Amino acid sequence: MKYYELIFTISPCSQDAQDILSALAGEAGCETFEEIPTGLKAYVQQTLFDEDTLKLALDNFPFENTTITYSIQEAEDRDWNEQWEQEGFEPIIVGDGRLTIHDGRHLPEEVSLPSPISIEIDAHLAFGTGTHETTQMICGMLLDMPLKGKRVLDCGCGTGILGICAVKLGAESVVGYDIDEWSSDNTRHNAVINQVDNRMTALCGDASVLSNFGAEFDVVLANINRNILLNDMERFRSVMAPKAQLILSGFYKEDCALLESKAQSLGLSLQATHTDGDWACLAFILS
Repeated sequence: MKYYELIFTISPCSQDAQDILSALAGEAGCETFEEIPTGLKAYVQQTLFDEDTLKLALDNFPFENTTITYSIQEAEDRDWNEQWEQEGFEPIIVGDGRLTIHDGRHLPEEVSLPSPISIEIDAHLAFGTGTHETTQMICGMLLDMPLKGKRVLDCGCGTGILGICAVKLGAESVVGYDIDEWSSDNTRHNAVINQVDNRMTALCGDASVLSNFGAEFDVVLANINRNILLNDMERFRSVMAPKAQLILSGFYKEDCALLESKAQSLGLSLQATHTDGDWACLAFILS
């Protein structure tokens, strides 16, 4: 998958300006950010980059005396997770100790894991190790849901972590899809590692793959940026069974009202809202 690298120069540069800029750039499709002394570095999939949205956001930047310029170049085509894959991550505990996410190498010192449920994630060029707040919030919601016998859809599955979590909590089956072939392959790989591959299917493609399904999913999960959620929510709704639940994350708190309005227009009622720092997670039910 091809990426652009955007270098933003902020004058004067401040933490507040960097935080707001990252939120605005996220609306234009940017998904990875790195703070630099003069501003911000961001990466965006070439097919998802909306430069018109970015320019409009910068024209209306809320700090009157702040100037922002940017340059675009094609990002180096390499394994962006190479260093992470070599170093791994420390175990992550979710839901008051009910779930542990680990990389298979960095385990707690105790003989056994402290949680009744554990997920091993071997990430290769895919989002979803459990380190991000949005992933942890959705996992936390799944821990409190009655998933036994449920059919689950994981939109933008990444490493497959959310689907694996659902299966380990009793879901009958999980279908995941991701536009990135690396991600759908990694989901299959992690399903095997966690011995749940007999109940998981991973497809490569965007939301158009949902045209192959009817209204058959009891739970739909989507941890994707705001613009994709708004664009694809109608497709999510089309494959939801009666009284199905939709859990969304991958966006900032200030995006909640817009997503709630879209969901309401599709007959979805808000059940719960969770936040962690600047990030938010929304749960809806089909009325």
